[in-house]
Amino acid sequence: MKSKLGGMATIYGDVLDEAGRCAHYHSAVDVIANKCATCDKYWACYECHAEMTDHSFGAMDLESPAVMCGACGREMVFSEYAGSTNSCPQCGQLFNPGCSLHRHIYFKLD
Repeated sequence: MKSKLGGMATIYGDVLDEAGRCAHYHSAVDVIANKCATCDKYWACYECHAEMTDHSFGAMDLESPAVMCGACGREMVFSEYAGSTNSCPQCGQLFNPGCSLHRHIYFKLD
């Protein structure tokens, strides 16, 4: 499944709504989509990616747009996302602070 809100990029995965909430993460603050460097697509979460592709999630460079707010479509590089105090710098939508536990999957940190 996939979801697309307005003119923003498509969010892939077992998506439940237009903001990119999925079957695995679907609280009010689960609106972040992460881009896979391997397939160059935004995914609702790494679990959706694992279930729907035949490759591992490719971590993105820190300077490449790699995170998208599912509420407004704002694409962010790591520093913009990590420094956002858990909210979108464009629309103010709150992000799930627990997403930081998965940064090693989504970004080339070292």
